[in-house]
Amino acid sequence: MKFIPFLKRKPKAPLNRYEELQKAEYRSRRTRRRLMVVVSCFLCVYAVIFARLIYFGIKGGEIEEASGPAVEQSAARPDILDRNGRLLATDLKTYSLFAEPRRIIDVDETIELISTVLPNLDWQETYKKLKKKTGFAWIQRGLTPSQKEQIMALGIPGVGFRTEVRRFYPGGPTASHILGMVNVDNQGTAGMEKYIDNAGLSDLRAAGLADETSLEPVKLSIDIRVQAIMRDVLADAMQRYQAIAAGAVVINIHTGEVLAMASMPDFDPNNPVDALKKDRLNRMTAGTFEMGSTIKSFTTAMALDSGKFQLNSVIDASKPLAAGRGHFIRDFHGKYRPLTAWEIFIFSSNIGSAKEALTIGIDGHREFLKRMGLLDRMTTELPEVARPVEPRRWKTVNSMTIAFGHGMMTTPLQTAVGASALMNGGRLIEPTFLKRTAEEAEEHSKQVVSPETSRDMRYLYKLNGDIGSGRRAKVEGYRVGGKTGTAEKVENGKYSKTKRFNAFLASFPIDDPQYVVLTIIDEPKAEEGKFGATAGFNAAPMVEKIIHRSATFLGVRPDFKEEYAPVLASSGNQKLPETSFND
Repeated sequence: MKFIPFLKRKPKAPLNRYEELQKAEYRSRRTRRRLMVVVSCFLCVYAVIFARLIYFGIKGGEIEEASGPAVEQSAARPDILDRNGRLLATDLKTYSLFAEPRRIIDVDETIELISTVLPNLDWQETYKKLKKKTGFAWIQRGLTPSQKEQIMALGIPGVGFRTEVRRFYPGGPTASHILGMVNVDNQGTAGMEKYIDNAGLSDLRAAGLADETSLEPVKLSIDIRVQAIMRDVLADAMQRYQAIAAGAVVINIHTGEVLAMASMPDFDPNNPVDALKKDRLNRMTAGTFEMGSTIKSFTTAMALDSGKFQLNSVIDASKPLAAGRGHFIRDFHGKYRPLTAWEIFIFSSNIGSAKEALTIGIDGHREFLKRMGLLDRMTTELPEVARPVEPRRWKTVNSMTIAFGHGMMTTPLQTAVGASALMNGGRLIEPTFLKRTAEEAEEHSKQVVSPETSRDMRYLYKLNGDIGSGRRAKVEGYRVGGKTGTAEKVENGKYSKTKRFNAFLASFPIDDPQYVVLTIIDEPKAEEGKFGATAGFNAAPMVEKIIHRSATFLGVRPDFKEEYAPVLASSGNQKLPETSFND
C-alpha cells in the first residue's frame, strides 16, 4: 500500500518536568473535588435520616400509626352520669393491633409470638388474614397498655398499633338496657348511647367538633343505687321462682322520670357478645305482653271517670258471662253474688270488669285506653320501644276480655306510666330517662282523668294492699298499695294453664304517692317448699324487696304513725271499708 504522508501522526514532544508537575496537581484537585461531592451527598443523606429520627423521637406515637389503616379515628363521646353525678359510661384510650401482611416474614412465628401475649387469639382466622399478603389487616382491637408494651417488646416486623377510644361502663350490666352499647368505632347502637348520637353527636362529628374537651356530660334520671338494688332483686327472683325472665321499673309520678329500670336476663355492655340473643330483649320497653289484671286498674278508672259508676255501684257477678259461641267469662276466685265496684277491683272479678266495659261501650273503652297511652307507641328517649298490639277491629268480645287484661298487649313501662296518671291526680306525663324538674314535666303532661277518679284509685290500691292480693307487697312505714296481674300465656294459639306472665303494679306512699313501681316475672314456678305461683306470691314480694331496700335512696322516710291512717275516697258519703287494718 502506498504510504500517504499526511496521515502520519507526529510523535508528541516529551513533557518537561514543570509540565508534568502541573498536570499531576490538576488531577489531584479534580479527585479531591469529586471526593468532596460524594462525602457531601452522604452527609446530606445521613443528616436527613438523623433529623427524621429526632423528629419521630420528639413527636412520639405517630410512628406506630404511620403504616396504619386509612380509617376514621374513633370519635369521642360524652360521659354519662346518673342523677347524682355518678359515672355510668366514659371513654378510655385503648390500642388496636394491626399487621401489614406483605411485610410479615414468617406467618407462623408471628402468630406464635403474638399468642404469648394474647392467648385467646384465633389462630386460624389470623393465619388467613396474614397469608393474604395484603397491605393491612386488623389482628385484635381494644388492647390494654400492658398488652401493647409486651407485644412491642417482641420486636415483630410488620405489626403496629393504632390508638383508639373504647367505651367503658363501670357498672357492667347493672343498667345495660338503659345505657345501651356502642360499636368498635365508638358509635351508639342501642339505648341512650344511640339516643345521644341521634340527638346531635353525629352532627358534631360531621362538623369536626366532637372532641372530649367540648362534650358536656349527659345526666340521666336514674339513680344507680336503686338500679343496682332492682337488678339484684330480679336476679334473686328468677332463681327463687325458676322464671325465664323478670323486669321492674320505678317512676317518679310527678316528673315522669325513670329512677330505675331493669330487664333480666341482661348483658354486659363492656363485652356485649350476648346482647343480640333473643332472651336479652329489654322486656320493659321493647316487649309487649298481656298485662293481666293490672289492666283492671284502667277498667275501674274508666268506669268511675265516666260518672256511670261509683265505688258502691253494684254489678251482678253471680254467674259466668257469655262471650260468644260456647265461651264464658269466669272469675278465678268467684264470689257468686252481686259485687260492688270496689269489690270487683279487690276480688279481681273478670265478670264485673267485663260488665263495666259493656256499660261504657266499645268506642268509649278504646278511647279511654288510647287516652291513657296504652294503645300508641310510647314516646321516650330509648329507641327500643315496641308498638302495642290491639284487635284490628274491636268487637264486643274484645272489649270484654281486654277489660280484664286479655286480648291486648302493651309494654310494661307504658303500663306503669298510665298508672302514674291514676296516682298523681290524673296527669299523664311522658316518661323520660333524662333528669327533669316538675316544672319541665308540665310541658309533657295532659289531664286524662279527674282528680276525684285519681283519689278513688289511690283508695282502691291501698285497700287491695291491706286486704287484697297486694298484702305480700306491704312494707312497714311506707304504705304500699297496688294491683296484681296474673295472665295466662298464649301457647300454640291457646291460653296455657301452666305458663303465666305475672305483674304487680304498685305506688307508695299511697296517701301521698311519689313513685310507681311495676314488677314482672315470666313463667314463674311455686317457690320451693311453698305453694302458689300467681302474682301475689312472686311479683308482689319483688315490689316489697325493692321498696324496702331503696325507699331511703328515693327520699321517702318511713312514717309508722301514718301507717294505719285511712286513705279516703272521693265518693261522697258512701259507706266504704277502711283502708287500714292493724294485722
